[in-house]
Amino acid sequence: MERIWTKNKKVNSAIAARVFVGMSGGVDSSVAAYLLRKQGYDVVGVFMHSFNLDGCEERDAEDARRVAEKLDIPFYVMDFEKEYKKYVVEYMVRGYAAGLTPNPDVMCNKEIKFGFFLKKALELGADFVATGHYVRLRRTSRKYSVVSRKRNARSLPTTYYQLLTACDTAKDQSYFLWTLTQEQLARCLFPIGGYQKPKVRAMAKQAGLSTASKKDSQGICFLGKVTIADFLKEYIPAQKGMVVNEKGEAIGEHDGAQFYTIGQRHGFDVRSKTSEAKPYYVADKNIAENKIIAVEGDNNAALFRKEVQLANVNFIRPIISLIRANKGYKDIKADVWARVRYRQPLAKAKLIQDESGIKLIFEKPQKFVASGQSAVFYSSQGEMLGGGIIAN
Repeated sequence: MERIWTKNKKVNSAIAARVFVGMSGGVDSSVAAYLLRKQGYDVVGVFMHSFNLDGCEERDAEDARRVAEKLDIPFYVMDFEKEYKKYVVEYMVRGYAAGLTPNPDVMCNKEIKFGFFLKKALELGADFVATGHYVRLRRTSRKYSVVSRKRNARSLPTTYYQLLTACDTAKDQSYFLWTLTQEQLARCLFPIGGYQKPKVRAMAKQAGLSTASKKDSQGICFLGKVTIADFLKEYIPAQKGMVVNEKGEAIGEHDGAQFYTIGQRHGFDVRSKTSEAKPYYVADKNIAENKIIAVEGDNNAALFRKEVQLANVNFIRPIISLIRANKGYKDIKADVWARVRYRQPLAKAKLIQDESGIKLIFEKPQKFVASGQSAVFYSSQGEMLGGGIIAN
């Protein structure tokens, strides 16, 4: 990573750019801070206090503080609990209550880490913020020829930022960052995106960081060991309902349609007629009637969809080179690679915008597509082009 310098107007001398690093208490953000410190940046460590149910946050904050002490960098705690409850927790509850499967991690990145944290850091004098996300950021400059009113051709330099998948494809977290804008990316650094996870741990150990062997967090961060269903039942009353098959026949019972997501195979009862029956999976939900539709076997056609409509679409950068504009309304037809779930293998698809909106049409039907989740699309070279919320 190239070291970036700013200019101190008072003494007319070059000084290292200041970076506020979001330190979660894990090995990834610890190494992010270590690398930036090593590269000569003026690093400040920040732990973001949010909302946590199982009490692990105090331990994580202490782990982050110890790393900051080892690196000899300032360390602060920023309180975003109120914002986290409003923009992440309440968003998640509203989504499930409406029968959707929202992604709180996407909203946390959008509103907290690259929203309130970025804004606060810049107000306090930061030039950049950095996190331990496994993703790569590329700064690109190109010149475009334009024609002025006097019809004199001239070239204007244009700088834009590209988000690329991480070198460690098993750890890539670009899926959760599709809401970021050019303005945000201009102020972001992702130091570990070019490394494999074992290398990150090795660097932490070599640097003597106490988080070197700390296990990665799993699931939704604020829940800890609390299940989603148990958490939601604090906000959404449980109500027994029927499990029906594709024919509408009652085959079992569940605790409330809002608590289930497409592709789920546990948490509801099905009266199996034979011992050879395959597991049942949720294929659809009817919130108004408090029913879930379950089908037998994970290869049932009802679990697959070839086309998804998108809402709240964000393009990381203009993809003019991929767009073919026809006469009349704009008709975008771009060949992309896309996924509708985290860690799902990328699949070939066409990104289309027509009079009905923006949608993805997959070359092969995709399994377990849940409304409310994120659909993220990429170029064949691994650049994340953008994403949207699955609307149907």
